[in-house]
Order: sequence, then structure tokens, then C-alpha cells
Amino acid sequence: MKRKAYQVVFPAVFVVALVAFLAAIFFINADLSFAAAGKKKSSAFDRPSAVAHTEAQIKQLQGALTITEEQKELWDNLTRVMRENAKDMDALRDARAKERAEGTQTLNAVEHMKLHREITKAQFDQMEKLIPPFEAFYSSMSDQQKNITDMVFRTGKYGKHGKQKRK
Repeated sequence: MKRKAYQVVFPAVFVVALVAFLAAIFFINADLSFAAAGKKKSSAFDRPSAVAHTEAQIKQLQGALTITEEQKELWDNLTRVMRENAKDMDALRDARAKERAEGTQTLNAVEHMKLHREITKAQFDQMEKLIPPFEAFYSSMSDQQKNITDMVFRTGKYGKHGKQKRK
């Protein structure tokens, strides 16, 4: 049986966009600054925790979607994994911040690369845990819910009356 191009391309593009979006969520919260190694940052430049960012993402999606009673269990499973991943990322970030604050960690270039590898591996592991519950939830969605979710993932925003917010 021959598949049409859009039947292969759309799922592939969606998975790539999903991975990029979710990786960005966690990557934004990772402290990767080479220049800040060994220096204390001003509290004015503190980043929000991954937990706070994830809660905002959950609230945004929940506000944009009308989750049915049948979808509630799938939604709860998805948000549980999102919250666990955010807590893990915060714990990793806090451990690195503690090491820097204690002055026990002065990283050379190779150690910086290893730190990036550790963070990237954590993000990859989190995506591996997140994709199955997201796929299950996405499969349960109506076409309207899928369109909304796709828009949120493409643009990061969803406005009033089903229209994309413009800057």
C-alpha cells in the first residue's frame, strides 16, 4: 500500500517540532553560561525554575484546550511526567549552582563540554519519558484540539477566539 507524502511528512515534522519545543523548555532553564563560571550572578538575572516554567506551559495548554472527561486521565499522566521532568531539571541546575557557589567547581573547556553532555543527556531522557504520554493524549484529541495544540507548539501562543496572538 502506497502512502502519500503528507501522511509521512506531517507526523515527522510534528515529532521534530515537539522535540524542539520541549527541549527548548528545558534548555532555557539550564545554566550554560561559560562567562559566568565561578562568578555569582545577580539575583536580578535569576531564571525562573523549570517547575514554574512548566506550570505556565501546562496552564497555557489547559486554557487553550477543552479537555474532556475521557481525556482527563491521559492529560493527568502527561502533566505528571512534565512536572517530574521539571523537578529533575531544577535538581540538576541547583546541584551545579551549589558547586559553583562553594567554589569547588572551576571548569576547563573539557569539563564544560562534559557538563553540556550531562544536561543534553538529561533533556534527551526527559523527552524519551514525555513522548509516549504526549502521543497518547494527542491521539485522543479532536481535530480542533489538535489544531490548537499544533498552533501552540508552532508559535508558543494561542490567543482569544482561536486566533494566533501577534506581536
